[in-house]
Amino acid sequence: MGLFAVAAVATGVTSWAILSYSAAPPDAKAPSSADQNLRDADMLLQAGIAQQQNHDIVGADRTYRRVLDLDPQNKYAWYNLGVMAHQAGRTADARADYDKALKIDPVFTSALYNEALLVEPSDPDQAGELLKRVIAGNPDAATAHLHLGRIRARQNRDKDAADEFRRAIAADPSLRSQVPEEFR
Repeated sequence: MGLFAVAAVATGVTSWAILSYSAAPPDAKAPSSADQNLRDADMLLQAGIAQQQNHDIVGADRTYRRVLDLDPQNKYAWYNLGVMAHQAGRTADARADYDKALKIDPVFTSALYNEALLVEPSDPDQAGELLKRVIAGNPDAATAHLHLGRIRARQNRDKDAADEFRRAIAADPSLRSQVPEEFR
C-alpha cells in the first residue's frame, strides 16, 4: 500500500510538471542569458543592500561587485559602492563611483546630491551646480535647497541664499531650525 501511495504521488508530480510545461505557449522562448544575468543582478543587489544595512560592508562590497560583473550598467550598485566609500572617507573612490552611476543616469538625483555633499568643502561652485541639477529633477528637494542656500550664504549671495532657504522651508517646514538665524 505504501509503495502505491509513493507511485501515485510521483505520478501526480510528474503529471503536474508535464502539464505546467506543456501549458507554456508553443512560441515561448527560454529567457536569454542576458535576461537571466539581469535577474541575478537584481537579486544580488537586494542581498547587497541587506548586507549594507546590517553593516557587513566587506560582504556588501563583494556583492555589489558581483552585481557589476553581471550588469556593468547597474547605477544602484555603483551608487551604493560610492556611499560606502564616502562613509569610509575614501572620497576619490566615492566620487569615481558616483560619477559612474551618473554616466549611466545623468539625472540620478541621489548620486547628484551625494556627490554635491562630497565636493562642497573643496569646490562649492561645482556643488552648487550639482544641487541645481537635483532641484531641476525635483523642485521640492528640500535638503538640496537647504545646502544650496548655505553655499550661497558663504558666497555672500544673500538674496539667492534667502530664496533657497525659503524654498527649503516651504518644501519641509521641519528644516526651519537648520536655516541660519539671519535668514529665518
